[in-house]
Amino acid sequence: MHFEPAPARPGTTLLDVNKSLAHRRLQHVLPMHLALCVALCLMLWAGVALAQTDASNSSATPGSTALDALQSELALGIVTQAAQTSALPGARVQVQLGALDPRLRLAPCQRSEAYLPAGARLLGRTRVGLRCVQGPTLWNVTLPVTVAVYAPAVVLRDALPAGTKLSADHLTSAEIDWGAAAGQAHASAAALIGRELGRPLAAGAPVLATDIKQRQWFAAGETVQVRASGTGFAINTDATALSHGIEGQPVRVRTDSGRVLSGRAVSDRLVEVAL
Repeated sequence: MHFEPAPARPGTTLLDVNKSLAHRRLQHVLPMHLALCVALCLMLWAGVALAQTDASNSSATPGSTALDALQSELALGIVTQAAQTSALPGARVQVQLGALDPRLRLAPCQRSEAYLPAGARLLGRTRVGLRCVQGPTLWNVTLPVTVAVYAPAVVLRDALPAGTKLSADHLTSAEIDWGAAAGQAHASAAALIGRELGRPLAAGAPVLATDIKQRQWFAAGETVQVRASGTGFAINTDATALSHGIEGQPVRVRTDSGRVLSGRAVSDRLVEVAL
């Protein structure tokens, strides 16, 4: 845009002409700058509004705090199958899946896999793993699960006090939940005959391994036989017990050569050592 200076009126100085020309330029430039500022403000406002809308949509669709039907079926299936495989023949297995930690938010998943964590028990309260292997966000969680295994076990006919030496007349069989038992139950009475109760038990109570008084197989100072075994070899030798040999507990012995070994008392004057 080009401005021609107006003809000077009589008495008009050059300064007056320059002021008039600057004023006319401002009258044309200011509206253009104002329009540009307004456009920029509208663009900034639109961007902020769009960001707020995206944030609102994102917060309105959080991850799920519960499993879908397929994920629950996967978790129940793997635990049930494993428990049935390891249970006694004819046992009834019931599995109850617990709830996901409410603090967790699971992203949508196209394909999930259930697994058993290393060392997980298949009785009573335990855990099962579930992981997303295909989806926008992969995740891996564990869930509480309760495994009930109903099968016959040895129980008492009548209440008995601690110190009672068990006989066949004291024992019978009844179905119990092996998963709810506080210890290892017995499916056969043969291993319990002649054993002594370590604590009193009520009628109908299962006789657990922890209910039986541990036997002392030998005393400190007695000569015992040591059975040492390893990959491809086994050694039997005599030794002197350095402590009492309590059933299933660690014990130290000294061989004739003076070597001290640690093992477990497994029967009358017999110690097993793993090398």
